[in-house]
Amino acid sequence: MTLDQLAIGQSAVITKVGGEGTLRCRLLDMGLIPRTAVTLKKVAPMGDPMELRVRGYELTLRRDDAAKIEVEARQR
Repeated sequence: MTLDQLAIGQSAVITKVGGEGTLRCRLLDMGLIPRTAVTLKKVAPMGDPMELRVRGYELTLRRDDAAKIEVEARQR
């Protein structure tokens, strides 16, 4: 599954970061690297952007960018 498919409150572990060029580098620089745990905290009223908890901080990410990040859902 991809990061944009998580439900609010659901946690997952990043397995692959897609995208090309500067987008991929930007995602990696923000701490979205494989084997990192993330939790979806909330989503804006119109569905974009989404707020994630990653590496101890809150990160807001556009849904289009989140769709390029593959994750494996964690059991609750």
